[in-house]
Amino acid sequence: MAAVQNEKTDSKTSSDTDEKGASPASDKALKDEDGYENLKYPEPWKFEKWFVGGYSQGRMIKFKSPKTMYKAINLFAGVAIMFYGYDQGVMSQVNLNPHYQELMGIAPIEGNSRNVAALGGIVSVYYGGTFIGALIAGSLADRMGRIKAVVFGCLWALLGGVLQASAYNITWMCCARVISGVGVGAIDCVVPVWSAEVSSHSARGAFLAIEFFMNIGGLALAYWIEYFAYLDPNHEMAWRTPLALQIIFIIVIGVGINFFPESPRWLMKMGREEEARNVLKATRDADVEYELKGIKKVVKYELETSGANHYAAMLFPKDKYSKQLRWRVFLAVWLQIMQELVGIGVITVYAVDLFQDAGFELQLSKLLAGFNNISYMFSVIFAVITLDRYGRRSTMVWGAVAMAVELLIAGILDKYAQIQGPSQRSFGAGVATLTFLYTATFGATWLTTPWLYPTEIFPLNVRAKGGAWSVVGWSIGNGIITMITPFLFQAISYGTLLLLFGLNIFCIPFIILMYPETAGRSLEQMDTFFEHGDSWNVFKASHNIRDKGIDDWRWMKKMNTEEHEHLEAGRRMSTAVRSPEEDEKDARMSWKKRPVYTFRRKGSNAGIM
Repeated sequence: MAAVQNEKTDSKTSSDTDEKGASPASDKALKDEDGYENLKYPEPWKFEKWFVGGYSQGRMIKFKSPKTMYKAINLFAGVAIMFYGYDQGVMSQVNLNPHYQELMGIAPIEGNSRNVAALGGIVSVYYGGTFIGALIAGSLADRMGRIKAVVFGCLWALLGGVLQASAYNITWMCCARVISGVGVGAIDCVVPVWSAEVSSHSARGAFLAIEFFMNIGGLALAYWIEYFAYLDPNHEMAWRTPLALQIIFIIVIGVGINFFPESPRWLMKMGREEEARNVLKATRDADVEYELKGIKKVVKYELETSGANHYAAMLFPKDKYSKQLRWRVFLAVWLQIMQELVGIGVITVYAVDLFQDAGFELQLSKLLAGFNNISYMFSVIFAVITLDRYGRRSTMVWGAVAMAVELLIAGILDKYAQIQGPSQRSFGAGVATLTFLYTATFGATWLTTPWLYPTEIFPLNVRAKGGAWSVVGWSIGNGIITMITPFLFQAISYGTLLLLFGLNIFCIPFIILMYPETAGRSLEQMDTFFEHGDSWNVFKASHNIRDKGIDDWRWMKKMNTEEHEHLEAGRRMSTAVRSPEEDEKDARMSWKKRPVYTFRRKGSNAGIM
């Protein structure tokens, strides 16, 4: 159990230090042997006092064990991500409610292109709000901390939730969706960054995977609340109640986060070393001085390059450092867009339409969609294993391969499921089975990685803005997909699944060629790759890094524990492209087995096997 420690200060000065995080001159200097005392730390933002909430060392909950604190942070971040899932999935059955359609002036849907466009527009306009909210929160999180930025997002989400639940026309609903999107975009931008910065590098994948288990749990919760609410004869309350229930999540997140630790990396950037040390002690079992020293080193470098901490500088670089940031921005945005291109938005938001196209009745289609969400939720548990054990690259590549095969077969079966005949039911069952497999595969492989990856590649001084760019990519991908999907189902029907098959194949080369492996590497180690890689091709970049004599150069592969121990002990890792043992084994291999062995070896070197 947590015991909240309310510390009473003896003077106004110490009280102000706890509440505002402003430190005396002695805390503005990192007085150690490396000369950090000469750094000029940013002054507190002059408008910060107008924003409610924020971190206080005196208010932070205390636990006896760092593991307990770690679990509490994990659980709370999961609740925030659960709200994002709930808010994203809540429209899936609202769209089908006849009272809602009539009130919004979009009935009937079938065969009416104007109403189809309006239906997709109400869903997709939400992502315009998330686009804006992410950009605003990314800047605020760097200026006044991660926690205050989350509270800012909660206030917008609260207003949007109230307006959605009380909407009486399509204009009202669209405005409410945009406002709610601003809040959710802010929360989605900051929470993954915050949770990654308070967790250790060895468990970030599992950390985020557990959070996203709750994310899909939120999506499933929204769906089943709507399903049972729809059984009530009062169809108006059937869609207003689920929209209103999201307010509970918002209040819990907006109030609760003020009792958790701030990002130690942000605290260090602001010159609050002792507070950063205390946060690390509260969340780490091991000695924190090694990690603290690494953070100090990165902070020193990044404060000297703080001119790049602007959205314009990240897009239109004027120096080498800014060019590295543009490279990272592209990777983060494109990965989120690819996540939507592989088709999950089509399957989850419009699952009922998909099952109806496969020949199932409306009520059975709703049940299948609901159970698909439950299966989707439990599949995320496997991401705890895949992300940290097999790495990000391998997880995404093989996930895309599996989803492509499933979509191809489902598309072929869906074609015959729409033809009346004795086998129609069997073909429909095949489509349903493969849809379940597809969402489970996505949950185990692609769901978490695009959210985890940006937190691992952006340097400290722009990490919040990096998270914002990630949400921008997610907003673009979702906005486009949710807008065009109703048209796709009406225009090409089963061809929608075949189109998604092609898009999965399209995404695979980008992962293999452009994305460095981040699993097992600290947030600070990633700076080495972008500083010395000098190429968008990860294979060429790895060889460039090796040629510069840097030990950690194999960026196609996950770094294991033994290699980490060698780096921390200052011992040199092997930089041989092929070991003598590999050459000897290859020479002894028979000609029949050699192609298979060579393929496996090259796949291993590429980080996908």
